[in-house]
Amino acid sequence: MFEKLELVMKKNVGSVDSATRVVTGVVLIGASLLRFIGAWGWLGLIPLATGVSRVCPAYLLSGFSTRATKPGQTPP
Repeated sequence: MFEKLELVMKKNVGSVDSATRVVTGVVLIGASLLRFIGAWGWLGLIPLATGVSRVCPAYLLSGFSTRATKPGQTPP
């Protein structure tokens, strides 16, 4: 009766982009914890999460990807 709905998020964040996001997120959160910046530093959770998961919802909406593809493979 009910079909199994499976939502698969395709990875669209490349290695350099991912590393940059993780470092940026950690720096923002660390600066907030050390009170160098205000509570807005907790927004660093967003780049941290997208860098670790390698999925960026904004990229999904725009169809953009920084992930490298192998020869003969269709882009994600």
